[in-house]
Amino acid sequence: MPDHTVKSFDLELEALAAKVAEMGGLAEAQLAGAIESFGKRDSELAARIIQDDQRIDDIGREAEAAAVRLLALRQPMAQDLREALSAIKMTVDIERIGDLAKNVAKRALVLNQEEPVRLMQSVGRMGRLALNQLTQVLDAYGQRSADRALVVWNSDGEIDEVYNSLFRELLTYMMEDPRTIGLCTHLLFLAKNLERIGDHATNLAEIVHYLVTGRELADERPKSDVTSTTSVEYTKPEAK
Repeated sequence: MPDHTVKSFDLELEALAAKVAEMGGLAEAQLAGAIESFGKRDSELAARIIQDDQRIDDIGREAEAAAVRLLALRQPMAQDLREALSAIKMTVDIERIGDLAKNVAKRALVLNQEEPVRLMQSVGRMGRLALNQLTQVLDAYGQRSADRALVVWNSDGEIDEVYNSLFRELLTYMMEDPRTIGLCTHLLFLAKNLERIGDHATNLAEIVHYLVTGRELADERPKSDVTSTTSVEYTKPEAK
């Protein structure tokens, strides 16, 4: 960040960035814990993740209030203005990531009571991809790196491809054995939460890119989720 004649202005900008970074770090820890609670079938950890979500919301409100105060009292321009506006935008996406991580933990509480199935491994892979995206975009924000943000922005399709494949497999699984409908439905919701986390990480990448360069990403976002138009053919077995 540039130095200003009024030192307190620099301190306010640094404090605002620190709040956003703290919020992002908590969301990252929440997501990592939620994924672990599912992968290791740790219901106690899942319960803690659900309980700790409020802290992210509290810091988000603090960051937003600090940004609004800075806008009102300092009337920033150029890079400084982008710092304040980006902080407000980022808190929205980070808070939503925290909410989705909490939802993953809630699903884990239910799924941990069920017998594990092979498709849970694909969900675990989605979780690792989403966590990596979040980690990378938070690093891009901390380093004010447009290039690193662009890498995250371009990688969203990888999560979508895993989700598309898993979506089809779970639908087929349910139609072949209706007794698995409950289990597979929870897995579908859990996977959708992870796919949405990837979307929010991509949003953050767009914000970081704008923060650093002052330019919006002009290209259409790389999106590969086709589940809204997916059809699965199923032939009913002949009666014996």
